[in-house]
Amino acid sequence: MLLVIDVGNTNIVLGVYNKENLICDFRLNTIKNKTSDEYALSIMDILHANNINKSKINDVIIASVVPDVMHSIENAIKKYLNLKPIVVENNISLGIEINHDNPETIGADRLVNCIAGIKKYKGPLIIIDIGTAITFDVVDEKEVYQGGAIVAGIGISSEALFLKTAKLPKVELFKPQKVVGKNTIDNIRSGMVIGYIGLIEKLIDEIIKEMNFSKKPKVIATGGYSSLLSKHIDKIDIIDKKLTLDGLLEIYKLKKGINNDRC
Repeated sequence: MLLVIDVGNTNIVLGVYNKENLICDFRLNTIKNKTSDEYALSIMDILHANNINKSKINDVIIASVVPDVMHSIENAIKKYLNLKPIVVENNISLGIEINHDNPETIGADRLVNCIAGIKKYKGPLIIIDIGTAITFDVVDEKEVYQGGAIVAGIGISSEALFLKTAKLPKVELFKPQKVVGKNTIDNIRSGMVIGYIGLIEKLIDEIIKEMNFSKKPKVIATGGYSSLLSKHIDKIDIIDKKLTLDGLLEIYKLKKGINNDRC
């Protein structure tokens, strides 16, 4: 079995694959001062709860956008699973052509998403990862990564509004029935949720206009906030919450030179 780990700014998403099948996935909070033992115990407890013996884990692959926690995560894997994890970094070949000014600055998760997108849906693609940040990644008809866009996510924007204003409350986010709210809480929901829906729609339109694709691209949404926003955006074709995990599986197979039935 393969353990895949996607370390994000807010959450660490983990999945266990038996060959091509994702048999379980789970989330942990990303805590920068958490020790390797604490991370390991969380992982071991969840494996146990899913009736997975740690001895069945044959390999581990990690993609991270949070360097501060990598020492603890890697040590947890080495100490408790007795395995040296594969770490997805920009200096290793990922099997995708990149047209970008500074490829080494691209977040590992963004390339992982593109690799999964190409494998599952083919190009051209617009992949929108709606998480702590919202990233837009563009893959053309020849399946070349062409860059994208980044904007602050709805969660941190909402948090900033609460922290940087004296009277505005923290609210649960969902799409209100009306744009013109009759109270402060609905005003915030309207501005945040409907505002971000409009932002995503506009960027999709501008990307399509600029790229001048020869055929309509598939627009894929993933990430922790994808369900909140994507269901209200007709321009999004597919919500794929497991895209990053599937991308890590594909990179693992590439690095190991193995076929689908040997994971």
